[in-house]
Amino acid sequence: MTTPPARDALHDALLSMQTREEIDAFLADLCTPAELRAFAERWQVARLLDAGGKSYREIAAEAHASPTTVVRVARYLKDMPHQGYRLALDRLKNTN
Repeated sequence: MTTPPARDALHDALLSMQTREEIDAFLADLCTPAELRAFAERWQVARLLDAGGKSYREIAAEAHASPTTVVRVARYLKDMPHQGYRLALDRLKNTN
């Protein structure tokens, strides 16, 4: 799949970051505080869903997310072809 040049440039910028501090600085410039909170919230929901053992309602409460967000992330984990959440979850499991 071909991505637009602007998105390719964003990917390159993200890949050029070498530390958590650099990533944090870049994202702070790139995103609003609300966008960063939303990203972190979705990622926490994905991790909690992957861990299993909790209801969607419990995950929503723990992640301070809406039930709609939990359902959306669950759908992306299970049904969507990109599997970006799955890729990151699996890679992080293999490094810990």
